[in-house]
Amino acid sequence: MKKETIKRIDSLFGSIACGLLTVHRRVSDALFFRARKAPVTPRRIVFLKLIEQGATVLAAPAIRRAVELVGRENVFFCVFKQNRPIVDILDLIPRENVLELRDSNLFVFAGDALRVLWRIRRARIDTVVDMEFMARAPAILAYLTGARWRVGLHRFTAEGPYRGDLMTHRVQYNPYLHTSIAYSLLVDALALDPADLPLAKVAVPAEAPRHRFVPTAEEAERVRALVTSRAGHAPRRIVVLNPNTGDLLPIRMWPADRFVALGQRILQEHPEATLVITGAPSEQAGAEEVCRRIGGDRVVSVAGATTLRDVLVLYALADVLVTNDSGPGHFASMTDIHNIVLFGPETPKLFGPLGENRHVVWAELACSPCVNPYNHRFSPCTNNVCMQAITVDRVYGEVRAALAARSAAAPGERRAMT
Repeated sequence: MKKETIKRIDSLFGSIACGLLTVHRRVSDALFFRARKAPVTPRRIVFLKLIEQGATVLAAPAIRRAVELVGRENVFFCVFKQNRPIVDILDLIPRENVLELRDSNLFVFAGDALRVLWRIRRARIDTVVDMEFMARAPAILAYLTGARWRVGLHRFTAEGPYRGDLMTHRVQYNPYLHTSIAYSLLVDALALDPADLPLAKVAVPAEAPRHRFVPTAEEAERVRALVTSRAGHAPRRIVVLNPNTGDLLPIRMWPADRFVALGQRILQEHPEATLVITGAPSEQAGAEEVCRRIGGDRVVSVAGATTLRDVLVLYALADVLVTNDSGPGHFASMTDIHNIVLFGPETPKLFGPLGENRHVVWAELACSPCVNPYNHRFSPCTNNVCMQAITVDRVYGEVRAALAARSAAAPGERRAMT
């Protein structure tokens, strides 16, 4: 389904369903005298994180916390099928504990939802953590699981999207906390008194260590061979450009002609560098066009020729990545590549990548962020001045500094392709 269709369904029918289920919850609590007691001792936890593979990387610290609480085999993760690959790459829970939903149409989604709910009930999962920001469908699913404890965001007196009163542990959304910390607080809320609203009245935890990805020798050799065969030589330095030519949020895109100009400048001033253009299969044509326009025998496109895991292997071997604010910026944070992420309609203060080698470029206009949890990431903007304000000179300066840092690194710390 298209994002606009999902939004309309969630807004119209989701509000009604949340209201009806809230009535059901309150009547049930009154009839059976259910009290919200603390502390909670969960036995099995399921996370609901349906969309955005990049944000799933930010959820890794929360998943690790759950594993510490109940054990790896007792943690489950519910996700849209197309977003599952990053869950498998994180490898924090058993693969059989990943619950898939398809969203090709409403009927397929409904059928899969029933199947997932049945499996959650059969597994006797007693705790649900809803990691979606203000969407109604995950809150509805959380309630229908029948889980005894349900953790999620609640709007309280804010004029945010109505999600009913379906959570036993209602956490207030804090737009001043990085998303990775907000996710971890959802798990930490289980140890708090759910009646002491709003949760969570604890000190803000420190940023958790990033999740690390280390490819196998066979994976590294395969990706080396792919790049070498397409380039016609074994590159000494790799700069990866990810122009996101098919981004579902076009206002996040840095203009393609600037990626072209950046690529040409890198090749001109760094004769040891080879450019690799990446992209999803749907972005293959656009990525190849950027590659053609840059020109020369030191630029190749691998868009559509790699799996997500292959892309992470490439990051582990390469020196620098330049990408719009999107999943690759978070995937790259799992490796030691210098990760240059261009932000515009979203803010890096909330969704910036983790890791020591992150470099954020952001114009910080007064209208940013115009894409946020309160508007379901639908902005009225049709003129992304925030991205246009980022100059080629500014991004090139970051690339040059990153390449210099890589050259200065000890030989054992470098990831050259040779």
